[in-house]
Amino acid sequence: MTSETAEVLDPRVARTRRDVVEATSALLLEEGWDAVTHAAVARRAGFSKATVYAHWPTRLDLIRASIEQICDVADHPAPTGDLRADLRAALADFAEDLTNRHLDRLLAGVVERARDNDVVGALRTRLYETGTSGMRAILAAHVVQRDVEPALALLTGAVLVLVTFEGRPATTAVLDDLIDRVLATTTPRTT
Repeated sequence: MTSETAEVLDPRVARTRRDVVEATSALLLEEGWDAVTHAAVARRAGFSKATVYAHWPTRLDLIRASIEQICDVADHPAPTGDLRADLRAALADFAEDLTNRHLDRLLAGVVERARDNDVVGALRTRLYETGTSGMRAILAAHVVQRDVEPALALLTGAVLVLVTFEGRPATTAVLDDLIDRVLATTTPRTT
């Protein structure tokens, strides 16, 4: 057994990793990218900076571990087969993540840095694919393939602008209007 394998099996190491990644995620979502430092993460997780540095030598290592964990535990409303109701639930969940779970801060930090850093660019892609996978599957089940990505971009983009830039709530009426407008531009899938 290698020392790395033994380390992964050690419950203390697993607990340390879990606690540090959770502390990083909390800082990232609550205060933004700039708040994530080894000192701040160590303080929040209750470990020494040396311990944090030992497992995550750079700030980007901390952020990458955090974003990977956020993506790994992401969930989406279960589809019911009703296209409009499923899209409404998925968009309401997205709006909730933006407002109450501070996804807007996470996205802002990633978007700002993705152009200059390939690792951050890959994290941006992972966040987008994870965050839209539920809506993508819903659309793919109901509209022709060529319409899935444009409809997805219109739906998520509109909610992002509405909630993040305009500061307005994503009410059921607003979401229904948006869904109707977008679906009017798509071709239903035939079985």
